[in-house]
Amino acid sequence: MQDVADAFSNLMRKVRLGDHKALAQLLQHYEREVHQAACHLLGRSLRSSLDPADLVQSVHRTLLRGLRDNKFEVASREKLVALAVTVARNKVFRAARRLECEKRCNAALAETAAHECTRVGPESPADPARKAEYNDTLEKIYAQLNECDRRLVQMRLQGYSTAEAAREAGVSADVLRVRLSRLRQLLRERNLLTEWI
Repeated sequence: MQDVADAFSNLMRKVRLGDHKALAQLLQHYEREVHQAACHLLGRSLRSSLDPADLVQSVHRTLLRGLRDNKFEVASREKLVALAVTVARNKVFRAARRLECEKRCNAALAETAAHECTRVGPESPADPARKAEYNDTLEKIYAQLNECDRRLVQMRLQGYSTAEAAREAGVSADVLRVRLSRLRQLLRERNLLTEWI
């Protein structure tokens, strides 16, 4: 038993040093479980935008960054598998929120189609006119924002919750809520994209 723990410890040390063979070996420890979890968590509506194999690769990249930056301390294979499945679950939930946000935005676009759009979203990837309108609106918004606020809008459009966006930006959730409130007010004054963020 101690030999197994020592072998795993040695593997993790090599992974943190960037050893390519160790990285491939690490993936084998949790790939099957993450793929099974992905197949279970992804419904039909999400499978069109997130493939289980792509999800496994995304989890692998997230874990490698976390391990190299010493954000994760993993003492056993079981804990590694649990961490990998949790990361996969979070990615699936984020994709589901992003899809729901797109649906809300599409509904808002349908409501305002008769007059100048103040809320824009891509009706569908196959509709070039809607996609162009969406991209034009985003460009207008980004042009009026500083870098921090642009990143904040991008995270919200990607489905990040306020708490997740705050962690990503390295600020407290309360500070971010104040920024979001000011940003919503600014966009409302300019008739742009208020309910998306």
